[in-house]
Amino acid sequence: MSIFNPFINFFRVLRQVVKGNKWYYAWVGLLSFFILLGLVAYFKQLQYGLIETAMRDQVSWGLYIANFTFLVGVAAAAVYLVVPAYIYNFKPIKEVVLFGELLAATAIVMCIMFIMVDLGRPERVWHILPVVGKMHFPASLLAWDVIVLNGYLAINLFIPFYALYKLAHGREYNMQIIKPLIIISIPWAISIHTVTAFLYNGLPSRPFWNAAVLAPRFIASALCSGPALMLIIFQIVRKIYKLDIDNKAIFKIAELIAYAMGVNLFLFAAEFFKEFYSNSIHLAPMKYLFFGLNGHYNLVPWMWASLLFNITAFVLFLLPKTREHFFSLNLACVLVIAGVYIEKGMGLVIPGFVPGTLGEIYEYTPTMVEKYITIGIWAAGALIYTVFLKFMIPIYKGELRFKSSQSKQVG
Repeated sequence: MSIFNPFINFFRVLRQVVKGNKWYYAWVGLLSFFILLGLVAYFKQLQYGLIETAMRDQVSWGLYIANFTFLVGVAAAAVYLVVPAYIYNFKPIKEVVLFGELLAATAIVMCIMFIMVDLGRPERVWHILPVVGKMHFPASLLAWDVIVLNGYLAINLFIPFYALYKLAHGREYNMQIIKPLIIISIPWAISIHTVTAFLYNGLPSRPFWNAAVLAPRFIASALCSGPALMLIIFQIVRKIYKLDIDNKAIFKIAELIAYAMGVNLFLFAAEFFKEFYSNSIHLAPMKYLFFGLNGHYNLVPWMWASLLFNITAFVLFLLPKTREHFFSLNLACVLVIAGVYIEKGMGLVIPGFVPGTLGEIYEYTPTMVEKYITIGIWAAGALIYTVFLKFMIPIYKGELRFKSSQSKQVG
């Protein structure tokens, strides 16, 4: 009988994932609709090529890479929970750290999806894989990105699933097993965003990205948007599943966001001053962003909105009275997510190509195919995280336990 226990346990978990109330099925149905919409658009892109997008020789990265860059930051933000939970043993955050690690894993999966849809010939991705292809490691920065992203994904899947496995069998997880991974995950979280920044830095013909402050700005903004998304998710999960998530954890994370946002705004101000005060020929991309260039103003309203969102969110997070009031806290979270999404998305990718190396200005606007594929990937990410929660929460709450020989002996 013991031989079949793993299979029985698997089907018990699977049952938890597929059962739910009408709102759960409506949510899954809605996400499935958007995923299907994205798949239809992607098949069209596969059939006709990247000509279905607005990307051209002048602007070769667009909405897909913008979302990839933002989501790398969401994944890296799990370090905000790992450090106080495991290193300083701060109990309120330790109770929610698994939610953050699974969100990081989901974000990395979405990053990989965005990279795949950005490839004109995705069937050739095997060329960069180890053993079957040639990674050109360590010379290629792309090889570094493959390693750090997949390594971080493995870490953020192993730790929570190991902990959940132990909880499901009524046992405490062994810190000696996961502590080395926890320690490694902290610099690894910084590395995934640093390597992404270096991918931009490594293109000398794009002066907008050739700033030493780019990697620190990436990390600072990641520690704003990622935790803000977590705070919203924590509150939704707490309300739906009636979980006991301490307000101290939420307010402490909000306080940490305030410090990170302060650093992010300072680094932005330093970069803004350097570009405009020097008034060199490399000012053109920054001028295009905030004031327009030669009659081209597509991104101007977006960038000023982003700056306004970030400053307002910083003030709301900084003041104890507003960050400990849920309406203003949630408003600040929404503002910082929107502000950083614009800043690190289109506000980072597009001006790197405008004006082009020959001085040409091509204003990029995503096509409907790009938008549908992007919506589909975000819906797929939401569905993956929903499945993670359905798997995790019954174990977390003690509603799902598996019998084992060790647990019988203890009992």
